[in-house]
Formats: sequence, C-alpha cells, structure tokens
Amino acid sequence: MSISRTINFVCIVVGGMIAIYAQAEARQNTYLLIGGIVLLMLGVYRTSRNIPSKYDKQEEETFSENEELDED
Repeated sequence: MSISRTINFVCIVVGGMIAIYAQAEARQNTYLLIGGIVLLMLGVYRTSRNIPSKYDKQEEETFSENEELDED
C-alpha cells in the first residue's frame, strides 16, 4: 500500500473515531466534533480524487450500433 493511501485511510479512521467520541459525550465538544468531521472528509476527498471516472474511458460500441441494417 502506498503512503498516500495509508494517509487517507488513517485520516478516515481517526476522523471517524474523533467524531464519534465527540458526539458520545453528554456535553458535546463542538470544536472536537468539527475537527473529526473535517479530518474524515479530507480522507474521503483524497481517496475519491484517485478513483478514475467511468466517463474518462472511451465508450465501447454496443451491438445495436454495429449491426448492419438489412434493407429488403
């Protein structure tokens, strides 16, 4: 696993744990909750940035486009 993927994974896990911990207390620490959510979203953003778009690929022709028309 590359270092970038490891950093993304750690950001997601630590951010989620911080957000859950801040939410679980009787008196919520708002800054801790915001920090956890920001860290979580940073990890998700960095991960999604590396996933290629399905629209970047050249579209394959379908069978109906290749089928020749019979003109009788």
